[in-house]
Amino acid sequence: MKNEEKNITTNRKAYHDYFIQDKIIAGIELKGTEVKAVRAGQISLKDSYAKIENGEVFLLKAHISPYDFGGYDNHEPERNRRLLLHRAEIKRLQRNIESKGMALVPLRVFITEKGKVKVELALAKGKRQYDKREAIADRELRKELDYQRKVNR
Repeated sequence: MKNEEKNITTNRKAYHDYFIQDKIIAGIELKGTEVKAVRAGQISLKDSYAKIENGEVFLLKAHISPYDFGGYDNHEPERNRRLLLHRAEIKRLQRNIESKGMALVPLRVFITEKGKVKVELALAKGKRQYDKREAIADRELRKELDYQRKVNR
């Protein structure tokens, strides 16, 4: 993460459920009240994913809470939002998804120094249950070793 980026939210569950192969940053098409709600941190990426339809990439099931001061023109919380990518990037993602059986998963939402809301997407392959258990065991072992190192100083 660069110093000029402000992290809004991260999808920690994605790192638990998927093997992350490649990351790509995309712009996101938002309404005015959605931008204000995102700036206030009212966005959740839990269970969200991206899908390519008709040569466009959409972010599905990302929940942006209605803006408190939005009035009658407030947005739909879980509407499909278009992601802004170059055509060549979309084609490359399409090839990887079709050939390797991967998924597009949003990892984090952040604001650039110019005030633009961006989404970091990952090409990810799903973990099996035993992979998840193995990752948890490795993490616990590393924790224990760090603790032992700290105690034995």
